[in-house]
Amino acid sequence: MQKRRNVAILIYDNVEVLDFTGPFEVFITGSNRGQDFHVFTVAENNSPVTALGNLSVNPAYTIHDCPKPDIVLIPGGWGSRQEMHNKVLTDWIRKCADESELLLSVCTGALLLAKAGVLEGLKLTTNRLATEELRQVAPASAEISETARYVDNGKIVMSAGISAGIDMSLYVISRLLGEERALHTAKLMEYDWVPKEHS
Repeated sequence: MQKRRNVAILIYDNVEVLDFTGPFEVFITGSNRGQDFHVFTVAENNSPVTALGNLSVNPAYTIHDCPKPDIVLIPGGWGSRQEMHNKVLTDWIRKCADESELLLSVCTGALLLAKAGVLEGLKLTTNRLATEELRQVAPASAEISETARYVDNGKIVMSAGISAGIDMSLYVISRLLGEERALHTAKLMEYDWVPKEHS
């Protein structure tokens, strides 16, 4: 019997809404009614988070008290430019890179991964409009793809901007639970997803 994986999705002020809600929807829909994934939001503290557009979100847990995550997703948005300098978050991301099964990023969530020091020698991607920002903080040993929708480095999987996080999350489901589950998830979401080789 496959164990249920805990999927922790980080949120913070000025996070891009679809960066976290898109993957949240994918993992919920693909969870076989909660049997395969326990999906929840986490934040640095338990205060409401104000996402872009003044959407107020109550995090389910803090990074200090959440269930031990198997999969961690770091979204982007304008707030990532501030949070990439938040040592509490980058230390937590570094710990997750060591202890979790998978670490995922969407859009400029890549900036937080870079600041956490977990991208040495990897293939990276981010929102096309933030490529130069990522280049400034990424290690010299990393290779930045400006064309990939998502890249798979094994433990660390990264996606380009906003809606690309949906494609990456479907890909992760296909990797963990098989392509049939991912295709069924996309069908339930009425999302046009075609499995393809990752970059």
